[in-house]
Amino acid sequence: MSSALLLRLAGAAARSAARVPLSRGVSAVPASNRRLFSGTATCGQCRSCAGVEVRNTAFRSFCTAPSPVVSYEELKELLGSQSTVLIDVREPWEIKEYGKIPGSINIPVGEVGAALQMKPEEFKEKYCRNIPAKSEGVVFSCLAGVRSLKALDVAVSLGYSRAQHYLGGFDDFVRHEPPVKQ
Repeated sequence: MSSALLLRLAGAAARSAARVPLSRGVSAVPASNRRLFSGTATCGQCRSCAGVEVRNTAFRSFCTAPSPVVSYEELKELLGSQSTVLIDVREPWEIKEYGKIPGSINIPVGEVGAALQMKPEEFKEKYCRNIPAKSEGVVFSCLAGVRSLKALDVAVSLGYSRAQHYLGGFDDFVRHEPPVKQ
C-alpha cells in the first residue's frame, strides 16, 4: 500500500487533533472530529494505493504518484527528455492510413500484454526498439484514449510503475501538429 493515502481531517477542531496511526500512510482522528466513511478507498491517481479498506473514517488522498493521464504539453515534455517510451496501441492499418506520433512504437492493444513480457531480444527484433524497463516511463496512446487506458491497465498489472496514457490520443495530437506518415 502506498503511503500516499491520508485521512482527511474534517472541521477546525480536527485540524489540531492528534492523529492515530492505523497503518503506513493512513491516519485517523477521534470520531467526534470527523465525517464518517466506510468502504474501499483509493487515491484515483495511481493503482498502488487502491483497495485500502477504511471503516468509519474520513479520508483524503494526497497521492504524489504521477497522474496516469498525460496532456499534449506533458507528452511533448516527456518525449523531449528521451526518458519515456511512447507506445501507440492502434491497429497497423490506422497508423498507415492516418499517421503516427513521431517516435512512437506501434503495438496493437491486443498484443501489449504479450509484448511487454517478451524477452528483450525478441522485443527488439519485432519492434526495432529496446523493451522498456518496468521502472521506465511508458506512455500509451490510441485514437481518443479508450484503448490506451486498457493498455495502461495491462502494463500496471505487469509491474510498470511509471506507465501513463495520453487521454486525448492521436485526435488531440493532430490538433497541435501534423503526424508522421508511413
